[in-house]
Amino acid sequence: MSRPAHVTSGPYAPPAARRELVAVSADGARLHVEVHGDEGAPPVVLSHGWTCSTAFWAAQIRALAATHRVVAYDQRGHGRSPAAREHSTTALADDLVAVLGATLAPGERAVVAGHSMGGMTIMAAAARPEFTEHAAAALLCSTGSSALVAQARVLPVRAGRARTRVTGAFLGSRAPLGPVTPVARSILKYATMGPGSAPDKVEACARIVHACPTGVRHAWSRVLSGLDLDADVARLTVPTTVIGGTADRLTPIVHARGLAAALPNCVGLTELTGIGHMTPVEAPEAVTRAVCELTAHYLDTTEKEKTP
Repeated sequence: MSRPAHVTSGPYAPPAARRELVAVSADGARLHVEVHGDEGAPPVVLSHGWTCSTAFWAAQIRALAATHRVVAYDQRGHGRSPAAREHSTTALADDLVAVLGATLAPGERAVVAGHSMGGMTIMAAAARPEFTEHAAAALLCSTGSSALVAQARVLPVRAGRARTRVTGAFLGSRAPLGPVTPVARSILKYATMGPGSAPDKVEACARIVHACPTGVRHAWSRVLSGLDLDADVARLTVPTTVIGGTADRLTPIVHARGLAAALPNCVGLTELTGIGHMTPVEAPEAVTRAVCELTAHYLDTTEKEKTP
């Protein structure tokens, strides 16, 4: 029997969904979607990052589902969403609006949170009418809009063309990650997590990342290496909070600061000292708190304004 693609016990084990469904994107891609919590509760939509899955949000889902309706979906090719031919920021935006349309009533609004590539998904969808119809506020977690490879610090060498070239080759490697071994955990921890990350958090992240198919990982690495969503950041006009870790080597804190400065309606920047790239797992309480603050300040107000 194959090892589960996620931990099966503890705070980072994904809870069972209240219901599951399939959202169909513009090009026919089928997306696995989970809904947690009561149907009438304030909705939150979670979009995970590169090489991850809905399991990455386990701590947030468990905490939020008591008071919110939590929608989480697997990006195409990740988790239980089948691989698709198209890999682009346009596809990411198509997929997000498909999920919003499949899980929210017309005019119903939610807080939309994205980690890493999930944050880029939100930026890519910012100008879509379906996004503006459904998004009351947004959370951008450990993400950036451009120059990802050039600014990444996953290799301990001086910045420059050589580092950018080697970093691109490392992140875009077609080599299988293989089983989760002590060496693999050490590499993943160094590249993606803060130095103080607890073993159970490293294990949770390693299981999820190693489960991502090699071809999917490579295809999306090519999209991320050429990412340029700077113009889209200016179109993200909903109230937006930004979170970043000061020990993030994949998307260093300069990205979070740049987003906070460029967003038209940034309502908060949180820098988490000593935290790496995997903020929802490394600092679950901080991420959950940011979502709750957005729902309290913007989603609840939005819903009250709709009441006659």
